[in-house]
Amino acid sequence: MLHARSAALTPGDPVPEPLVMTSAFALPEQPDPDRTYGRTATPSVSAVEQRLSLIEDAPCLLFPSGMGAYGALLMAALQSGDRVLLLSDGYFAARALTEQILAPFGISMDTVPADGIATAPLEGYAMVVIETPSNPGLQVVDIAAFSARCRAAGARLVVDNTVCTPLLQQPLDLGADAVIVSDTKAMAGHSDLLMGHVASRDTALMEKLHATRTLAGAIPAPMEAWLLLRGLETLEIRLARMCENARAALPLLQNSDKVADVTYPRPHPQAADQGFLVGATFADTPTADRFLSLAGFAPTTSFGGLHSSGDRRARWGDDVPGGFLRLSFGIEPTAQLTAGLTRALERL
Repeated sequence: MLHARSAALTPGDPVPEPLVMTSAFALPEQPDPDRTYGRTATPSVSAVEQRLSLIEDAPCLLFPSGMGAYGALLMAALQSGDRVLLLSDGYFAARALTEQILAPFGISMDTVPADGIATAPLEGYAMVVIETPSNPGLQVVDIAAFSARCRAAGARLVVDNTVCTPLLQQPLDLGADAVIVSDTKAMAGHSDLLMGHVASRDTALMEKLHATRTLAGAIPAPMEAWLLLRGLETLEIRLARMCENARAALPLLQNSDKVADVTYPRPHPQAADQGFLVGATFADTPTADRFLSLAGFAPTTSFGGLHSSGDRRARWGDDVPGGFLRLSFGIEPTAQLTAGLTRALERL
């Protein structure tokens, strides 16, 4: 991915991917479909999609946000009368989109907890959408085993791979039909843009998805796409530090009498690492908020950035205790981060 551009450079070419800010193209007699109008494609967006395709080992399409990717995929893949199964303890916005926006168009939704999805009946569903690890509960689903059940039931399996990213987990290799990633999080990594993508090896689905994006106008701007590429080029080294920090902090939280419960994704051969998110339950809401302040964690609802952060998920309606924090570990020096956590826990 890093050398996808540099391998084709000629003398005098810029080494970094140039930012091309345009919505209009000079048209020849037979226009290139990707060089007609900015709503169809732009050079910067196409360049980032090509890089993502190398990471996903599949065709990719970019969208202005993770939820933009969700909305376009559901519109492209579903029709009136279809039923969809989602996680009851997964990302709440995906459920809200299906229930509030798609329901009037004849799409119905059922939900099941992540720890029950492996044995849930799948007959009659056109699509099943899972996250693994789930957000915020961090429950792990065996994608390979579950994808076999989906195929047998005739249901298309979509995996939200935002938490792991394609560097830590490859759902398409494990049998998923499509992958959604909110690139806003770890993929971009700098907490300064919104972006999302869909990857799939289903040619017909991707063609329909591209048509949906073009007609609905849900294509990202060149600047945001170019900023995402900046993040992709450091993703591997950022993930390594983020996961290292999470593992270093884990025993501190587990051994503290100030923390009632700690959740971390269980090891699984489908994933290269357990990730950078940790769930920690404190006595109550004020204690959780005070911990964030003492530890110097940014109180944000997003995750996957350079700075360690935490979100008290009960405020958003998730079925978790009031003192539950989803902690996202950033790239701070590990020794300083753990020293700060130790002091924060002692002062609670």
